[in-house]
Amino acid sequence: MNSQSSTTGPASLVAIVMAGALAALSLAGSLVVAGPAVAEPEFTGNGATPAAARAHIVSKSSNSGRDRLEVWSAAMGRNITVEVQHPNSDAPRPTLYMLDGAEAHEDESGWYAMTNLQSLASVEKLNVVTPVGDPHSYYTDWRAVDPGIGRKFMYETFLTRELPPLIDSTYNGNGRNAIAGASMGGVAALTLVARRPSLYSGVAGYSDCANVSSLPNQLMTRWDVARGGGNVDNMWGPFNDREWAAHDPYLLAANLRGKTIYMSSGNGVPGKYNNLLADPLDETLAGMMGEAGSSFCTRQMSSRLSQLGIPYTTNLRPTGTHKWGYWRDELNVSWPILMRSLGLR
Repeated sequence: MNSQSSTTGPASLVAIVMAGALAALSLAGSLVVAGPAVAEPEFTGNGATPAAARAHIVSKSSNSGRDRLEVWSAAMGRNITVEVQHPNSDAPRPTLYMLDGAEAHEDESGWYAMTNLQSLASVEKLNVVTPVGDPHSYYTDWRAVDPGIGRKFMYETFLTRELPPLIDSTYNGNGRNAIAGASMGGVAALTLVARRPSLYSGVAGYSDCANVSSLPNQLMTRWDVARGGGNVDNMWGPFNDREWAAHDPYLLAANLRGKTIYMSSGNGVPGKYNNLLADPLDETLAGMMGEAGSSFCTRQMSSRLSQLGIPYTTNLRPTGTHKWGYWRDELNVSWPILMRSLGLR
């Protein structure tokens, strides 16, 4: 998982090597067993009134061509920062949600800090929505308050139940949505579409490992959440908990039928965005090993979709590590595909 900058954070070399090895263990295909698709969960809210009806925009300010919103989430009991880029028009338009990697920063999304998302979106008739902050959340609903993090994330509820009605009503959304993300955000994007297929028409995952319920990827996820001070047991429970399978896009792949799907990964070999002489050694090793695991996971997910007869586009690059430069390139490659999923091509 990656940060808003091109580094992976101050993880120890031993932890990095172990994490990369765990990702590589995904090569053991025998650990992965396809299961039945899990039905879309029924939403009951936190009382008689659905949480989406109680969510509201607390404040709005403009900065760098985007609106910065503080959105009250009833599910999380606090304000969530969201940025929205939108055209100067009242015409109805679709919405693209973009999710960060595991070390999301509180100032702005990495998609704006590290890529040309703003210029790409500026010529389109669409809304772009980027949640800001809350690293290592996996953009999912946690089962309990995590003592190390000090809060209980409820991002699936926020992103699929609370936020979309506010975006559509405030920014003339037409109800057609796509979602994309890198690393942790890529897993989350595929998961949200698999769990809430009626909400999205397209999805893109860059350098992710979708088969989260396999043993190697559970271990990787546990390590990644621990880097942020959390305990994954407070997210989806212990290894044998059914919530892992219930959030696994690989096992839920049948729910992606009819969606426009784009997936990509490098193979861990340093490329044009790596400087082996200047880059920190731990950053380079982590990026190489993480991307090698992502490459296998992307191939694995592609094979699963092929087995199900579901069309998709996969871009497996001959070089590239787990780094924002490569995700910027992938955003540009996949942009026309995402726009087509939104009816803009």
